[in-house]
Amino acid sequence: MKINIIKIGGNVIDFPEKLDEFLALFAKFPGHKILVHGGGVMASRFGESLGVMPEMVDGRRITDQETLDVVTMVYAGLINKNIVAKLQALKVNAIGMTGADGNIIRSVKRPVKGIDYGFVGDIQEVNIKLIDHLLSGNLLPVVNAITHDAKGQLLNTNADSIASALATSLAKDHQVNLYFCFNKSGVLIDEKNESSIIPLINEDIYEELRNENVIHSGMIPKLDNAFEALAKGVNHVWIGKAENLHLAAKGKLSGTTIERSRYDLY
Repeated sequence: MKINIIKIGGNVIDFPEKLDEFLALFAKFPGHKILVHGGGVMASRFGESLGVMPEMVDGRRITDQETLDVVTMVYAGLINKNIVAKLQALKVNAIGMTGADGNIIRSVKRPVKGIDYGFVGDIQEVNIKLIDHLLSGNLLPVVNAITHDAKGQLLNTNADSIASALATSLAKDHQVNLYFCFNKSGVLIDEKNESSIIPLINEDIYEELRNENVIHSGMIPKLDNAFEALAKGVNHVWIGKAENLHLAAKGKLSGTTIERSRYDLY
């Protein structure tokens, strides 16, 4: 089975028109697919309105109990069900899920090593049999960034990590492509200049750009997950603008392709 894992970023989710445009493209995307989303922008805004201020370290959210309550309400409730309803209107039989639903993603609370991230989950296991069953039944899972520890505790989990874990787990038995869609044209040298896109990044280029602080913040976990996915058998990883998803499906150069192969920088 050919499966496409598509992750959508909060900067698209936060704007209804952009989300509608993306979902219209997503609905037409060929083959079996899974949609993964977070919604950090909206969660931060809702949290601030409740007096719960966001705290981030290297693009990752510190999650105390109040923050966990907020992200669960926003990710698993408001955003997830809104997306599912919109996909149903597009004649896509979507089903919204946290990692606890059907026990599809089990995590453990991240150990404290210098930084206490709070109720943040590190993924341990993906329930491949259930996902196969859903896809074979022409159901489209819409998975949000909440997982569980199988002991009754919900955990906030990086949506890029979830997309990568789903992709690598499914890659053992299927041909899997992984797409990270957000509000930028790809990985940029200058985040304010959309024309400064880097069309291809391999491990050497990534290390160089990270050392020069060209790549930083939220792009770091995204690329870390991309390289891990490739190392574990995922066929293709792409990062780009949500509105270019249809071009990526046709193999056209419209974003940043991630490669494991090492080449000379020049």
